[in-house]
Amino acid sequence: MTEPTTGQNQTDINSLSYEQAREELVGIVKRLEAGNLPLEDSLSLWERGEALADRCQGWLDGARERLDKAREESSDEEG
Repeated sequence: MTEPTTGQNQTDINSLSYEQAREELVGIVKRLEAGNLPLEDSLSLWERGEALADRCQGWLDGARERLDKAREESSDEEG
């Protein structure tokens, strides 16, 4: 059985790069789509998947902020 998301698992997720989190999330989606897991395992995987998706979104939001900042600085220098 897969462990439920705990503080330790969340710490593990917070240390993942975008690519690592996305790769694991893709694997979880494939396992859930296969549909041959007990309910408890499916719920645990779903929770971890949600946490991984949040991690990926955080990376994307951070990248967007950096791009916006770079654009602002670039337009300030031009003007």
